[in-house]
Amino acid sequence: MTDSEVKAATSDSTAGKMIFQPILEDGVFRFDCSANDREAVYPSLSFINNKSRDVPVMSNKTPSYIPSFECRLGQQIVKLEFPAGTSFYGTGEVSGQLERTGKRVFTWNTDAWGYGPETTSLYQSHPWVLAVLPNGEALGILADTTRRCEIDLRTECRIQFISLPSFPVITFGPFSSPTAVLVSLSHAIGTVFMPPKWSLGYHQCRWSYDSQERVLEISRNFREKGIPCDVIWMDIDYMDGFRCFTFDKERFPDPKSLVKDLHNIGFKAIWMLDPGIKQEEGYFVYDSGSKHDVWIQKADGKPFVGDVWPGPCVFPDFTQSKARAWWANLVKDFISNGVDGIWNDMNEPAIFKTVTKTMPESNIHRGENELGGCQSHAHYHNVYGMLMARSTYEGMGLADRRKRPFVLTRAGFIGSQRYAATWTGDNLSNWEHLQMSISMMLQLGLSGQPLSGPDIGGFAGNATPKLFGRWLGFGAMFPFCRGHSETGTIDHEPWSFGKECEEVCRLALKRRYRLIPHIYTLFYMAHTRGTPVATPAFFADPKDPNLRTLESCFLLGPLLVYSSIMPDLGSDKLQPLLPKGIWLSFDFDDSHPDLPALYLQGGYIIPFGPPHQHVGESNPLDDLTLIVALDEHGKAKGSLFEDDGDGYGFTEGEYLLTHYVAELESSVVTVKVSKTEGLWKRPNRRLHVQLLIGEDAMLDAWGNDGEDLQIEMPSEIEVSKLISSSKEHHRLRLESIKHIPDVEDGSGHKGGELSRTPIELANGDWSLKIVPWIGGRIISMVHLPSGSQWLHSRVEINGYEEYSGMEYRSAGCTEEYNVMQRDLEHAGEEESVLLEGDIGGGLVLQRQITVPKDNPKVLRIESSILARKVGAGSGGFSRLVCLRVHPTFSLLHPTETFVAFTSVDGTKQEVWPETGEKVYQGNLLPNGEWKLVDKCLGLVLINRFNVGEVYKCLIHWGARTVNLELWSEDRPVSKQSPLQIFHEYEVREI
Repeated sequence: MTDSEVKAATSDSTAGKMIFQPILEDGVFRFDCSANDREAVYPSLSFINNKSRDVPVMSNKTPSYIPSFECRLGQQIVKLEFPAGTSFYGTGEVSGQLERTGKRVFTWNTDAWGYGPETTSLYQSHPWVLAVLPNGEALGILADTTRRCEIDLRTECRIQFISLPSFPVITFGPFSSPTAVLVSLSHAIGTVFMPPKWSLGYHQCRWSYDSQERVLEISRNFREKGIPCDVIWMDIDYMDGFRCFTFDKERFPDPKSLVKDLHNIGFKAIWMLDPGIKQEEGYFVYDSGSKHDVWIQKADGKPFVGDVWPGPCVFPDFTQSKARAWWANLVKDFISNGVDGIWNDMNEPAIFKTVTKTMPESNIHRGENELGGCQSHAHYHNVYGMLMARSTYEGMGLADRRKRPFVLTRAGFIGSQRYAATWTGDNLSNWEHLQMSISMMLQLGLSGQPLSGPDIGGFAGNATPKLFGRWLGFGAMFPFCRGHSETGTIDHEPWSFGKECEEVCRLALKRRYRLIPHIYTLFYMAHTRGTPVATPAFFADPKDPNLRTLESCFLLGPLLVYSSIMPDLGSDKLQPLLPKGIWLSFDFDDSHPDLPALYLQGGYIIPFGPPHQHVGESNPLDDLTLIVALDEHGKAKGSLFEDDGDGYGFTEGEYLLTHYVAELESSVVTVKVSKTEGLWKRPNRRLHVQLLIGEDAMLDAWGNDGEDLQIEMPSEIEVSKLISSSKEHHRLRLESIKHIPDVEDGSGHKGGELSRTPIELANGDWSLKIVPWIGGRIISMVHLPSGSQWLHSRVEINGYEEYSGMEYRSAGCTEEYNVMQRDLEHAGEEESVLLEGDIGGGLVLQRQITVPKDNPKVLRIESSILARKVGAGSGGFSRLVCLRVHPTFSLLHPTETFVAFTSVDGTKQEVWPETGEKVYQGNLLPNGEWKLVDKCLGLVLINRFNVGEVYKCLIHWGARTVNLELWSEDRPVSKQSPLQIFHEYEVREI
């Protein structure tokens, strides 16, 4: 059906319960609005096999929760109601809190540089919610549509999906646990690709290491400083004029030689490829793409051209098999340069110099019928990045079938974990984004994408030593571990923040490398069985509501990683909330306030290796360490997966999966192999068992792997002594370590200073008091000749302030403003102050307040939202923002005060307090001025403004106050097109 046919089919409002049929396996149901809708829906691009969504299966179960629907005004609205105490998670790549109740998400892949906690659309789309019921059972809900979809969780215990009809809803469960739901989901959308083992090491990236000499310098520094690292990344500047599949002849003249040198010291090289192909005859990629007719088209059938890094670009239509094959062959040839992995960026797709930051929704994709056929970009937008990643993955497979591809993608859709890892995009170097990175990584895992992580240290802005050390300390435990920073920032390598921070980073990464056998085993289980890798703490006890909002910890299997996300509080001062049961702490004699605390759940065994500098150093003959925590019955179990670390031999039995057990009997703990899988023979290596007994204390024993190993438990008195000794050793270590200095200067705009005293501006008819450190507010505005105080507010509540952003945290409330310039020295002359506050996303809010020398009866205020700098992918534009001038005036005589103005259309208006709130726009806008009249005083405050800068005016009456607000339009801001409102005040007698 075409878009118009869909809208026509749903023009009449209909509602009711959705019809269902069982699909896939027991407990999975497909819901549709009607039988006709079931036949009309588009093919699934989330399911790994379309037929499994469309073919019913036999089942004795019936659904516990049946969605209701309403089709109204061309929209399909689906609602599910749940019992009180239900918690919501998932929703894919989203910022903000872990528990999603109260949030609203729009699935529309968006270049979201500098996003905030309230941003509603990021780079990936996962129309999926995981509902955890009060009894600990869980249910997954998938709105199986590629279209823009609203996921509304603002009403407690209710999920609402809104999108264009018709789309089915798939429910998974209720099952006994959240893990069971994710396993069932993986049967539908597929499991994560099996990553090469080296990709689980630390990755170092920057936009950009601008020459092959610099790349080698950075890599050698890691080796010389003994800091583990496996991968270095090449951002867009390695290319010749940003042309994909090319190399800059001066800066990267010999990529094969560079990669050879990197391989010699144990590094892999990953290179970026964007979808935008420069429209330039003679450029071999453009010429061959034109020959094969692979470009996305405009509605008129001509190739769409949009600006990205190289300038005017065309874009492959990955919905066509011939375009995917064309791209895959380009990738195949590209790999011959020694490329180990590929980074797909800008593939939302991001387009510069356009308000939407992407291509027109009317563009045409000539997709195969199995994907949905020929459709508009609105249909395929959310899956464009996934299809690009698929093509890249397949191209890498063509290049060398002996190696597993590694692809990182920015844009994705539910199911893209089959082809690529992901990261959480262009975040900011601040503590808020450190905290968000944990829940963002977890939400991706709860939405089927376990191989993810943030730009550690933050992409935009300058990290401080404390922030970077804490972030890498925690981030070293994330499934995907990469440091990355933006051009124009200070260096963000682990040694860039002083010796103390460098040592914390070294310790953190050595921890990770000891953990890689465990992490690699978790990914094997995720790939083969669909189990998650990193999960929230409540997975250990889904029934406990106190665990459901914890955001400073997560689980890697049975290993709980707990850290402080507060700058002034280290992990040594934490009093962590642990799940029920036995949780035993341990470390590698490396405790540090900026490193997480580690706890192993009773009943489990996890494997560890030595702290290598890179994964390639490890070999099967290395000593193997097992950390053992017994449960209340004196038992424990765990697994270790081993193979070549690359290739597909494991699919043919070329691996060893060992299941270990431990059991306490008659004061003796026996650790042994219970069973094995795979064709590999066990290596002849030593086994080191560390049995946890509490407070970081442990019993050590050595033996040979594969043979039974016994540990005799000491008496209770001896155990108590061991624990006391461990606690004392831990205390002495913490006393002796060197802390990262508390240098929290931040990355504010150079040249500014923050004034910690109120600024007084007095001249002519006016006296003002301004507080820079609380939103740059004017807190009092006095007309000197009459002595009338027109504006006066408690600084923590109201005042004269500006706001920005529709979906973002408002600026001007609590943010600190720098004083950029002040001219206050000479009374009787012009006095002014220029304030500037960072509002995120490369934007600043600037306010110039002036009492002009040539007209001292007037107070002038010029407010602007400026693009101070733009980030990768923003193309000179930032997020959608609005400038809102929001003064609060005190009323001395509320019943005798009113607002008067003449509208643009010439009508006269008088607005009194009893009218409440009133909005004026269009022809009803005040024609350049409005007046606040106090009949008792016989004075009028005139507010003049440029009506061309104002989109609407708002009057809000409060208790003895009134707000006279000026609002700009909503639009993106570039360096060339700031938002601004210039206005002035004058007092006159009536």
